[in-house]
Amino acid sequence: MSHPLEKLIAEIQTLERSVAEKIHHSAGEPPDQRQRENVVFDADLRRRHRAFATSLWRYLLGSTVMTVLTAPVIYALLIPIAMLDLFVTVYQWVCFPVYRIPGVYRHEYVVIDRYQLAYLNGIEKLNCVYCGYSNGVLAYAREIASRTEQYWCPIKHARRAKGCHTRQCLYCQFGDAEGYRRELDRIRKRFSDLQ
Repeated sequence: MSHPLEKLIAEIQTLERSVAEKIHHSAGEPPDQRQRENVVFDADLRRRHRAFATSLWRYLLGSTVMTVLTAPVIYALLIPIAMLDLFVTVYQWVCFPVYRIPGVYRHEYVVIDRYQLAYLNGIEKLNCVYCGYSNGVLAYAREIASRTEQYWCPIKHARRAKGCHTRQCLYCQFGDAEGYRRELDRIRKRFSDLQ
């Protein structure tokens, strides 16, 4: 018997893919050629991009004192984010095969490519690398956590949580002990939507 929300989950996934496509191609097809995941712009376009780059000095002089003073606080998060990246990666390598949970591909979440844009100066490129890495690792860790939750504790919360992941639609109702015991094994194996 399929879960009553499976059709809705499939529709959500289709819509998410559609939104991702629209975001990716919002300005039309980019004038580039893809080579091994790297974007290659032609020489003329790179030259036009460089004309839009702000020099480092102008960029720094245009920054507020508070922006400069808070930068170390922002970049200090790199340490726990890198540790999270390492720990969740090792965790899934060790545990997911044991429980037969499908693995999460890190490269699908951590995308670092904006440093290739010639209209960004060195600080902007560094910021883009940091944001791409940080947001990617957090999304990667969340997906690992959602698959872990589906295996170990697939019970909906009593109250609605903001920003819940879609895997929670598959879970048992809060307080439904009979349903939990009856459905636990089936829910633990329910990863067909990932193919």
